[in-house]
Amino acid sequence: MSSEPNFLDVKIMGREYRVACAPAERDALLSAVDLVDNKMREIAQRTKSTIAERVAVMAALNIAHEHLSGAAGNPSETVFEAVDTSDAKRRISDMGARIDAVLAPQQNLDL
Repeated sequence: MSSEPNFLDVKIMGREYRVACAPAERDALLSAVDLVDNKMREIAQRTKSTIAERVAVMAALNIAHEHLSGAAGNPSETVFEAVDTSDAKRRISDMGARIDAVLAPQQNLDL
C-alpha cells in the first residue's frame, strides 16, 4: 500500500482544484463538491456577486447553518451523514476521562 496521497481534480464554479483524496473517500468528496458548487452558484446568482471569495464564504456559512440547524430534507444532510463521527466522539470522551483523572487530585487540595 502506497503512502503517497491520491489526488482528485474537481471543478467548483468553473475553477479547477486538485484535492488529496483516498480512493475510499472519492464518492463522499464528489458529493461534497456538488453540494459546494451548487450552493456557490445559487448564492452567486441570488446576490449577483462575481467575487469568488465572498461567494465561497457565504456558501460555507449557509452550509454550516443548515448542518447545525438540522434542517430536515436538506440535501447537505446526505453529505454530512456520510462522515463517521463515532471515532471522534470516542476520542473526545477518552480525552475528557483523562482530563478528569488529572484534575481529580487537585480538587482535594486546600487553597
